[in-house]
Amino acid sequence: MSTILITGGSRGIGAAAVRLFAARGDRVFFLYEKQHDCAKAVAAETGATAICCDVADRTAVEAAFAQLPDVDVLICNAGIASYGLMSQTSEADWDRLFAVNVKGIYNCVNAATPFFLKKQKGCIITVSSMWGQVGASCEVAYSATKGAVIAMTKALAQELGPCGVRVNCVAPGVILTDMCAGVDEATLEQLRQENLVGRNGTSEDVAKAFAYLADAEFMTGQVLPVNGGLIIT
Repeated sequence: MSTILITGGSRGIGAAAVRLFAARGDRVFFLYEKQHDCAKAVAAETGATAICCDVADRTAVEAAFAQLPDVDVLICNAGIASYGLMSQTSEADWDRLFAVNVKGIYNCVNAATPFFLKKQKGCIITVSSMWGQVGASCEVAYSATKGAVIAMTKALAQELGPCGVRVNCVAPGVILTDMCAGVDEATLEQLRQENLVGRNGTSEDVAKAFAYLADAEFMTGQVLPVNGGLIIT
């Protein structure tokens, strides 16, 4: 049994990951920021422990980690998105995207590293996006944060590898979560047709990738695309 910490675990991909790891018999903790009712429901369903925490706040992250036992697997799933021309993206929105999507990983990895160094073993999984790999018009800020996540992953894998810590990244494609709520049905259908597997993705598809990487002891520094073949890099 491993101890798993998942950020952004109250809904969507994070909640699916909480369910999957709990079903495997792992001891699961998850962080969430605002969705109190969703977090309570996921915790009640799975037996996981929910901790309210804004990953962009270093003090809050340190306080959350102080409540945890030694962590074996850290899944940095918390993230937010934004849509619009870069010229219409406010500085505040730009800063908040980087604070959650990039600094949030910085905060959580720094808080988890002492656990890993003590054991000389650990696993970190970050979450990027296919737009972090190829970019997307009208999602410049989001794409930039997710590209940064890929760079962080590759650098951290090299930095922490000698300490027995593996660092890998999952890059989801079109996943039917709340982030797709504003996408019209015609666009989703077009994307479905462009997927080589003939459908858009689910939260469970990504959670399974997390589980694979948690167990893949000979993988580090890699980006695992979960996009149905929508892009092939």
